[in-house]
Amino acid sequence: MTELMRASRELFARTPDETFESFDQLYQYCSVLQERSVDLWEPPELVTPTIMDDRQLGLSVGAAGPFHLNDWTFGQLCGLARVDKGTLNRLCGETAMQAFRETFPKGRKPLQILTTDDRVRSVHGASYTRLFNTELLDVVRQHADDFTPPQKGFNGATGLYAGEQDMFCFLIDPTGWVDIGGESFAPGFFIWNSEVGRRTVGIETFWFQSICANHIVWDAMEVTTFSRKHTANVHDALPEIGDMLEQLVKSRDHRRDAFVRQMTAAQTTVVGTDFDETMKALNGNGIPQNTIREALNMVTASGSRFTVFALVDALTRISGRIRHAGDRAAIDSRIGRLLTLAV
Repeated sequence: MTELMRASRELFARTPDETFESFDQLYQYCSVLQERSVDLWEPPELVTPTIMDDRQLGLSVGAAGPFHLNDWTFGQLCGLARVDKGTLNRLCGETAMQAFRETFPKGRKPLQILTTDDRVRSVHGASYTRLFNTELLDVVRQHADDFTPPQKGFNGATGLYAGEQDMFCFLIDPTGWVDIGGESFAPGFFIWNSEVGRRTVGIETFWFQSICANHIVWDAMEVTTFSRKHTANVHDALPEIGDMLEQLVKSRDHRRDAFVRQMTAAQTTVVGTDFDETMKALNGNGIPQNTIREALNMVTASGSRFTVFALVDALTRISGRIRHAGDRAAIDSRIGRLLTLAV
């Protein structure tokens, strides 16, 4: 088992305006941003740096400009021009504009510029293929619509984030707890994407035991990760991600059904017909005799039969009084194995 840190890193990196209370709010934000965004395709000679009214560097795009830049698009322009971002940041707007004009690439292949209102969100060459956040979120709605965000982090962050540059979504099934090897696990997943090329599109599915206030996922197992770059076949990632979510849900349902069958059998399987016979049957399972005796007395006092379920329930309540977590975990594991007595 391992610890997963993706959601924790997002929790500490995001500002309040990039945090959303619900999946529907996240989807609405991404949908509105997409509706306000326009892809412009222009030859390099019609994409030229310019000076805006506020004396800041901007970008003229064919007949549609000029547009303001943000830090991400300024960095992308530096990459296309192969000039150092730190150096250009120290220049005045006019000098930076002239440096860009002299170093900006020439050629016949068009550039694609994503704009939102009066701002450029991204600048890419012809090989980049955009995948909108709503396309990925639609896959989640289709295959895992009953998953919800985890408990809020220590700073109120929800695990649902989106901004101009990227999107990250952390969802779990809070009702999906099942027994695996005598321990309780629930399913969850991360998905992420960027409409402007900041990160890949991807998913990570897992089963976990706990999530702390820092959104670290503890004791994760069956961790599966898939990601793809935003190239020509990026949309092929959507059915792959859908299949992974479908497998996670099927695994949850299968384990949940198996757990229900086991609990039903535990409620009807009698370990012994009387106190002594049951005491003898439970010896040798690594549980202290005085604990077994106390559990048998509890079941007797309740008027129940000595079923596997009644005994496990009584033993679990007793173990809950153990102060040290390590000792409690050890005996809980042995108690859990008693469920194998159910037939």
